[in-house]
Order: sequence, then structure tokens, then C-alpha cells
Amino acid sequence: MISLITRGVPALLLAGALGFVPAGAQTPAAQLPDFTALVERAGPAVVNIRTIARIGGQAMQQFPDLDESDPFYEFFRRFFPQPGPQQPRPPRGPRGEREIPRGVGSGFILSADGYVMTNHHVVDGADEIIVTLPDKREFKAKLIGSDRRTDVALVKIDATGLPTVPIGDPAKLKVGEWVIAIGSPFNLDNTVTAGIVSAKGRDTGDFLPFIQTDVAVNPGNSGGPLINMRGEVVGINSQIFTTSGAYAGISFAIPIDEAMRVQEQLRTTGRVIRGRIGVGIDSVSKELAETLGLPKQQGALVTQVERDSPAEKAGVEAGDVILRFDGRTIERSTDLPRIVGGTKPGSKVTMTVWRKGAQRDLQVTVGELPADRPVARRGESPQRGGGSANVLGLVVSDLPAERLKELRLRGAVQVDSVDGAAARAGLRAGDLIVAVNNVEVQNAKQFNDLVGKLDPKRNVALLVRRGDQSTFVIIKPSDR
Repeated sequence: MISLITRGVPALLLAGALGFVPAGAQTPAAQLPDFTALVERAGPAVVNIRTIARIGGQAMQQFPDLDESDPFYEFFRRFFPQPGPQQPRPPRGPRGEREIPRGVGSGFILSADGYVMTNHHVVDGADEIIVTLPDKREFKAKLIGSDRRTDVALVKIDATGLPTVPIGDPAKLKVGEWVIAIGSPFNLDNTVTAGIVSAKGRDTGDFLPFIQTDVAVNPGNSGGPLINMRGEVVGINSQIFTTSGAYAGISFAIPIDEAMRVQEQLRTTGRVIRGRIGVGIDSVSKELAETLGLPKQQGALVTQVERDSPAEKAGVEAGDVILRFDGRTIERSTDLPRIVGGTKPGSKVTMTVWRKGAQRDLQVTVGELPADRPVARRGESPQRGGGSANVLGLVVSDLPAERLKELRLRGAVQVDSVDGAAARAGLRAGDLIVAVNNVEVQNAKQFNDLVGKLDPKRNVALLVRRGDQSTFVIIKPSDR
């Protein structure tokens, strides 16, 4: 008699392991996918990518040899690797520069003439890119183009007759579907890991909705393909969720259809052209939707309108909620930059906003998103004043007409001091209050009159401007 503890072990699987299976029963192993043929087809087109940076002789003098007792030892070891005691120092170039290995990633061959797709962060800052094929042939690659916003890069090697992988349709992916990743984790090239699609449309980036999987992805997998059971690339492995720096069961891939649109522009022009309208946005909370009278929780809340931007010229105001753009519904705030970014600059489109309890259509001419966005300049904080606090705990004062004109506001009051409910909601001295429950603020007296008439059992929505940013602050009855 054999006695076994079977906690957590399916009876059928245990029976199969012991060599006896009930008649007519199908073993679980028969239902698991066999990836061997899939890997044989796709594997030859997956490459290892390593990058090198060159640091000049003067710069190298800033990085002295450190021993392990030095507090900066770990920092320099991680980010400026030095050769170990048994390794020769990297050779210097003709100008005295030293080659420093930057990192290792993965990629896959798009075309037989040598176009290879990978991640932007794999090749970013590299002076030399080396692509190694599974057959151990090495090529120096030329960077065709790289896009930081989507983390997509395209490189080219001088070769022909290369194996490729077919491109699939991420829209047909289903949650729970088997997928595999092939890449070079920790420089272990041609490593295959498998898992399932955990979720689709994850909002972890401004311009891309990611595919979430539980496929093991580690440093070095970046840029490698995510492949479905038909042998098609459906994504580029790009990110992981981790608290330790290692794989923790959640990884993200760029949908290949989005990546292909990016690489087409990179191949044609070397850069990606995107539309812009010049607004800062935030999500619409359930409380805000109810307070503004929105039929449902949706849209993108406008927190800032850039001066002389397409949005300002179209009449967009801070506090508007953008519901539709060019006929496409904005369900979540993250939808807006993707839709606007995909719109050709110069296009004239209709944008529907929610303002003061009603929809209105605005005509906007889409501009072009610059390569590097300047940081918005913060406004100066007003001086504090005196007065009596209202029921929200706010003491406010009027703004000079010149200041309103400078800020391009029709009306507002400045917060001189804050206490009670307003303080608990996050307001600060120096904030500007532009509207109360969709009613524009004209001056301090009118503002205090509005506050005095508020229903103490209902939420209050204050449109607040802080620096160059505007947002709604919700004060709940429980805060008062």
C-alpha cells in the first residue's frame, strides 16, 4: 500500500503519475499545447541585440576604480560596468575613448532584407548596435529610427535571405489564450517562455494600450516577440510589473498593429508624426461625473489649455470634459492622446465637450506634436490676505483685472487661507477658484454667496487652478 499526501494534486493527474489511469479518461497532459513546432518556425527569426556606448578618456577619469567598501561602488557597478579582476580592461579607441557595454535585449526580423524591430529603450543612447542571429552570425546594425513614446525602434542589418515571422492581429487575441515569448533574458539567447493573455488594453502608456500576460519576461527579453499559437507575432515584450526588478508574474507587450504603424513611419521618415491639440487632461471620477451632471462616467477632463494651442483657438476651456473626438467616443482619458496622436496634423475635426451641464461641438485644427514637449511654466502664488472663512473653510479675495487678463480668465478668486472641509479636500493657499458647480466665479462676494447656498447633503465641485494646471476638487458632505 502506497500512502501519499495529495493536497492540491488533481486525482487524475496523480493517478497518471503512478501509471494507472481509469479506462476512457483523458490525461491532462493531452490537453496542454505543444510549442515545439511553433518554436522551430519562429525561433530562427528572433535575434539577440547588444549595445555599446563609448566614453571619452576625459569622462572615464570621472569614474575611478572603487572597492566594495566605497558607498558609490554599487552605483558605478550597475551603471558604469568595470572589468573584473580577471578581465582585461576594454581597449581604448584612437581618440582615447573606452567601449562600455550598455545592455542586452532582443528583437525579431521583419523582412528578409534585414529590418529588425526592437524596443526604443534597448537601443537608446547606443553608439554601436550588434545583432546576433540564432546561427551565431553577427552584424553591426544601423538605427533607422526610434520612438520613445511607444518604445518602438527599427534597426537594419546588411543581410539578405533572412528568416522572418508573420505578423498577427492583436484584436483577435482572447484573454486566456496561450502565447509564448522568445528572447535573451540575462543574455541567455533563444530562451522560450510560455503563458496566457491575462488582460488586454492595459493603460500603462500615453499612446499604447498594452497586452498583459503571465509569460516570464526578464531583463534581456525586451524587444522580443510575443507569439500566438498560429506562430504570428502579436506583440513586443516591453515592460514588467515588479517590486524587486525581476519577473513577478505580470508582463506587458506592445500590440504589434500599433508597433507596425510606428515602424512604417520610422522606415519612411526616421521619426513618428503625431497630432496634438494642446491640453492637459485627467480622468473623470464617478463623483465628478455626478456633480457635473454627466449621463455616465466617461471622457477626459481638461485641466490645462496651452496658450495659442489648437485647443485654445477652438474655444476649449479648463474644466471641459471631452466626450468625442472626430466621431470617436472618449470612454477613458487615456483614449484621447491615442486618438489625437493618430490624427494627421492639419486635419479639421469636430470635438464634443461637456460644459455647464450640456454638450457643445467645437471645431479644432489638429497641430503636430513636437519631439520634445517643454515643461509648463508654473504661475506665481498670490499673496495671502485676511477675511472670514466661509462654510467650506475658505478665505478668498479678488484678483486684479490685469492678473485675470494675464491668466486669460474671465473671473476667479484666490485662496488666501484654507481650513476645514476645503483643507481636507486638498485645497491650498494660492489656489485660484474659477467655478463652483459649473457656475463661473466673478468675484469674492459672489463666490461666498454661491457657497452659502450650497446643499450640505450634496457634493461640491470646485474648478481650481494651481499654477498652469486646472482640475476639479470634490468636497463631499462627509468632509464638512
